[in-house]
Amino acid sequence: MGNKRWRVCFEPSGVQFFAAADADLLSAAASAGIAVPFACKNGVCELCEARLLSGTALNTRNQQMIPVGARLMMCRTAALDHLELEISAVMAAGNNQPRKFQANVVDVSSLNHDVYRVELQLPRRRELSFHAGQYLSVNLPDAEPCYFSIASSPTEQNIELHIQASPEWLSAQKVIDALTSGESVNLELPHGKACLVCAPEKPLLLVAAGTGFAQMKSLVDYLRGTSFAQPVKLFWGARRHEDMYLRSMALQWEQDLPGFTFQPVVGGDEDSEWSGHHDQLVRAVLASGMDWSNVEVHASGSPTMVYTLMDALVDAGLPPEAFLSDVLEYAPRS
Repeated sequence: MGNKRWRVCFEPSGVQFFAAADADLLSAAASAGIAVPFACKNGVCELCEARLLSGTALNTRNQQMIPVGARLMMCRTAALDHLELEISAVMAAGNNQPRKFQANVVDVSSLNHDVYRVELQLPRRRELSFHAGQYLSVNLPDAEPCYFSIASSPTEQNIELHIQASPEWLSAQKVIDALTSGESVNLELPHGKACLVCAPEKPLLLVAAGTGFAQMKSLVDYLRGTSFAQPVKLFWGARRHEDMYLRSMALQWEQDLPGFTFQPVVGGDEDSEWSGHHDQLVRAVLASGMDWSNVEVHASGSPTMVYTLMDALVDAGLPPEAFLSDVLEYAPRS
């Protein structure tokens, strides 16, 4: 069948990926990082069922063409043309409706002087679907929800959080106290549109300040399980060296992952003005010399940092739609 690659589009989500003619659609979707439900991979369980809306597809079990309008099993289908499929099990960014879950606390450990790594287990994990880069809320009794980025990949069984609980952040400290003393906690997830539904076709620029690194970890862990081959550059800004709580992990990524580069940006210890460090981080990103017309940017940090970075990159030639951050949703400009 050759090495021809065909574009496959899922409806109603609009999610797209490419499939080689000699690969089944389920494997091609998984290689692109798209979570299509499956169990058997031999056409029996019917979990990967879709309906052919347009294009030419082949049933690899009986070597017969699949008529438009017919249902198919993605694990037993190959693309012979660009395809449009109807499959409701794949959701676009932000379309997974948040649901409430009760999670068991597996571990709470200190990463540095005020950041904790929290590991949570969901008894109904198979019922949860989220995308890399999304976030959740921890809901304690008689308290406002507290929102944290999910630091783990959607393929992981447990949920990982990085929670900064300094003495002046009473709400976060209350969450840590509850997680440390309790056996379970109420969550609502997923939230957020600044995420990856599938592996992008452009190089990636990831920019994090402080515990914004958690969102970037979810993205990197997710991409490691796909066929993504574009360059990835991570900038991580912090006030002090000790605030970069998983610097060794980012350095290990740089050694292990082809095309991945990590640039830490640490402010001077004598300068406690966080806005100054934001400017320093933005200047470092601008100096990277990337082709701003062909890159996708994910940013996580305070509204001040995110909007300063966005304005600078758009002025440098970045298309506004290529800049993704949850800040644009929860703290929109008036």
